[in-house]
Amino acid sequence: MQVYEIFKQEREGEAMKHAGNLRAPDDALALHYAKEFYSRRGESIRLWVVPRATIAEITDPDLLKPPLDRSYRVPAGYKINEKLDEARRRVRAAAEARAGARREAAGTVTGDR
Repeated sequence: MQVYEIFKQEREGEAMKHAGNLRAPDDALALHYAKEFYSRRGESIRLWVVPRATIAEITDPDLLKPPLDRSYRVPAGYKINEKLDEARRRVRAAAEARAGARREAAGTVTGDR
């Protein structure tokens, strides 16, 4: 008996999801069992039946680590809150400058009368 891992797709366009596993003596029976267990009620439109022995595993941390530092691609690498605060400060300063210019212009006009 060999262990098979089953992956299923429930709707077109969705990713395949691991559904479970089963034991079967050969590939033909594994396909039949998978169809009966994971698609009998029409809940799947596609099944992948993979012998567990053929699945390769990578556990070496050096292989799993990216070769280059690409932290700029990770949203956490950006300091968006600091950038937003700086933008808000600039907008406030510009608004205060415009208001001061208006007050000064209004004071000059009323002071001339």
